[in-house]
Amino acid sequence: MVEEKFINEIAALVKKYASQYEIKVHSPIIAQACLESAYGTSELARNAQNYFGLKHRKNRCPSAIGIYRKVGSEQNPDRTYTNSYMEWLRFPDMDACVKGYFDFTNTSAYKNLKNVTDPYKYLCNIKADGYATSLNYVDNLMSVIRKWNLTKFDIERDDKMSNSPLVSYTKLSPNHSGQRTHSIDRITPHCVVGQLSAEGIAACFPKAVYNSKGELISGREASCNYGIGKDGKIALIVEEKNRSWCSSSNANDQRAVTIECASDKTSPYAMTNEVYESLINLCTDICRRNGKNTLIWFGDKNKTLAYTPKSNEMGLTVHRWFANKSCPGDWLYNRLGDVANRVTHNLSGNVQKPSNTATGTLYRVRQNWKNAQSQKGAFSSLDNAKKCADANPGCFVFDSVGNKIYPLSNNTPTPSPSQYRVKVTVSALNIRSGAGTNYSIRGCIRDRGVYTIVADQNGWGKLKSGAGWISLTYTKRV
Repeated sequence: MVEEKFINEIAALVKKYASQYEIKVHSPIIAQACLESAYGTSELARNAQNYFGLKHRKNRCPSAIGIYRKVGSEQNPDRTYTNSYMEWLRFPDMDACVKGYFDFTNTSAYKNLKNVTDPYKYLCNIKADGYATSLNYVDNLMSVIRKWNLTKFDIERDDKMSNSPLVSYTKLSPNHSGQRTHSIDRITPHCVVGQLSAEGIAACFPKAVYNSKGELISGREASCNYGIGKDGKIALIVEEKNRSWCSSSNANDQRAVTIECASDKTSPYAMTNEVYESLINLCTDICRRNGKNTLIWFGDKNKTLAYTPKSNEMGLTVHRWFANKSCPGDWLYNRLGDVANRVTHNLSGNVQKPSNTATGTLYRVRQNWKNAQSQKGAFSSLDNAKKCADANPGCFVFDSVGNKIYPLSNNTPTPSPSQYRVKVTVSALNIRSGAGTNYSIRGCIRDRGVYTIVADQNGWGKLKSGAGWISLTYTKRV
């Protein structure tokens, strides 16, 4: 695409010269070139290699090679325009022009541009300094920044990227890829599969150690930026400025803050109310510190990954989109719309209190979701709801939309309408003691044979032989 090629060329040259002039932000300068030169296609750009609309000022830009004369226009305070014959700087090439831009603004009149790291502030300052007369100059340039996500070219992210003040425990894991190559515009919440404390989550990511062949011999090839314990306490595990190893996707982890949340060990991997509220507070803080005022949840992988967030937007993504996993579990997945709405509301300046209705913090104890008369109680605390269910045999805990939360275990599988047979399609398939990878391995099927399934649960099948459970992902029904 012509526009993208132009942006990349200008961005490389802005990066080349900006630091020499104490300029810490790139995106507004790239946007100025795009707007002033119509992405390199304007008369001034084609005939004078002038991409910033730089008017002639004697001895201001040593890299200029002459003057180009043409009619130009300036906007008056009453929004009318005045056209006149003007003199503009001529440059030999794009490189000389970009250097000329920094020389042009390297005067006392533009001293308030130095060391600014916020694109909007930079544009407001340069407009106030008299660089342009257009009344909508700042708004027009911010639109260009958002359209092309130009903030990804901004430098000094190490200085701008902070960690959440909500953290109450820090144990940094060495498992990360160093500083991000993309600005933060996503948040990816995960379920840790265990009602762990913040300290317990942080302990899950010891250093990954490899042998001379590059094979993992100890530790884990995994980490996350934050962990939220079952009581809502937040741990810092990988600093926000660094890319964690969390989502089975390098591209996602480069741009996402990843959060592991304590959860039940079984589907739908329910979380305590303390975890849920802490997640909303942490997401609000992440968005605010990264200059975002809107958190987006599309609930659709293709739409989300194809969408380029605007400069004020943060997107939600999930692990299951990048790997054959249920993470973050249906309990949280079904609430991500609520997370996005509440965070966005908080960012507007009005902190939204938890709802006890359809937003998902009221747990009902019933024998059957459709039988309201069987209800034994309704609780804002999941722990209290579980205690009620334990005291009333035959009752279950349901969330506000009817999903069964508790109890769910290997002892209560969903029976199949009838037994059926499957053929194993891989050379080695583990047999586990329960329906999930968190259960122990009892054996392994290596014959690609046909087996009878008597019950299934969450994509796992129980073998008729009683040997255990196998993942149905690696089988074919016959």
